[in-house]
Amino acid sequence: MADGAPAPADGTEGADGTGLRAALAGLTTRGRSFFAAGVAAAICAYVLGQSDLLRVGLLLAVLPLVCVLFLYRTRYRVAGSRRLSPARVPAGSEARVHLRVDNVSRLPTGLLMLQDRVPYVLGPRPRFVLDRVEPGGRREVSYRVRSDLRGRYPLGPLQLRLSDPFGMCELTRSFSSHDTLTVVPRVEALPPVRLRGESTGFGDGRQRSLALSGEDDVIPRGYRHGDDLRRVHWRSTARYGELMVRREEQPQRARCTVLLDTRGTAFLGAGPDSAFEWAVSGAASVLVHMLERGYSVRLLTDTGSAVPGEGADGFAGASQQSADAAGLLMDTLAVIDHSDSTTLSRAYDVLRGGGEGLLVAFFGELDEEQAAVAAKMRRRSGGAVAFVLDDWSWIREPTAVPGPSDGTEDRLRMLREAGWTAVRVPRGSSLEELWRQADRERTGLAAPAGTSGEGTGR
Repeated sequence: MADGAPAPADGTEGADGTGLRAALAGLTTRGRSFFAAGVAAAICAYVLGQSDLLRVGLLLAVLPLVCVLFLYRTRYRVAGSRRLSPARVPAGSEARVHLRVDNVSRLPTGLLMLQDRVPYVLGPRPRFVLDRVEPGGRREVSYRVRSDLRGRYPLGPLQLRLSDPFGMCELTRSFSSHDTLTVVPRVEALPPVRLRGESTGFGDGRQRSLALSGEDDVIPRGYRHGDDLRRVHWRSTARYGELMVRREEQPQRARCTVLLDTRGTAFLGAGPDSAFEWAVSGAASVLVHMLERGYSVRLLTDTGSAVPGEGADGFAGASQQSADAAGLLMDTLAVIDHSDSTTLSRAYDVLRGGGEGLLVAFFGELDEEQAAVAAKMRRRSGGAVAFVLDDWSWIREPTAVPGPSDGTEDRLRMLREAGWTAVRVPRGSSLEELWRQADRERTGLAAPAGTSGEGTGR
């Protein structure tokens, strides 16, 4: 049995795959009780010399064994399949799992119990009772799964429990393959504000890879089927003796690097409402937002590593479809965890080359040394926005009195003096509002200091 595509050659298995010993081990409590009663009755009949009691004892003892032999010799051929809808779901949302069982044999099945293995974080283990399935027939059932914690969760293997009509014996058949449900971070829609150092994906700040100063600077290429004849370059055609066309102008996309601080020492607390989960969700939201605006984006962590398998220099979106790039980034953020790093130096080493375009960072707790490292990152980018999580407000109870100053304002001041647009992130903040606040601080229209959830404008 296998829970892939419902193909009989790959998804079936006869009863001879289980030995007779395993079949005997499948005796239910009822079957064991009948067998024990039969043996006891036979012994009593032998001692007392009662032939009628012996017949009853033999009947009770033989009936469970006949049921075992019946299941052992039954040639059920069953194919199973599983389909996830969708296979990638945001944290806190539900996905539906569709199960399908096909009877590909010439015999009807008996009563079947269908069970799928799922991690406990996704909910209780689903069980279904399937009535007799006719030859060539199918049964379809479905169940829902939901997780508030991002990650990759295996589903399967699918199991079928076979039972005889008397309930004396039960045998379990397991399908072979698994499926994986990916729970990605929540993504919040962001308004299209204009941050410092930013230019639209194909806007005023773009650079063209080819010179546009005149006809002599055109670099032609050979004609290809489907090329617009209006782009034929006649001078080159006459020179080379074949039809030549002007190359299409290739604009260079604006770039955006999203830096996610994953240091274990920078975040306190755990769970779906922790500061670290907010930072991961924020990074996902910014990445998707910038991809939608036509940017080439890169996800960078404090360890200096970027998402593997991306385009040149770790940026995705220029040579990949935006949907594929977003899926790759979301899959990476689904399993990202705290790092053992204690500094931001390796991330700075990656950024020190410059030319990164817009830099958006999500920082945890920053001491004076790490704030100085973060401040230097601003010199290597066209514009920089930092969201610094207020660690104290994330770990205290919502009804608790405010605690002493933890130095967050001093760190924000250091970043702002270095040219960052730095925003403090208290507990329960909305990224959409903080995104707008960053734009207001850039234009000097931020709300006065002391307003809840907002920092000092610049």
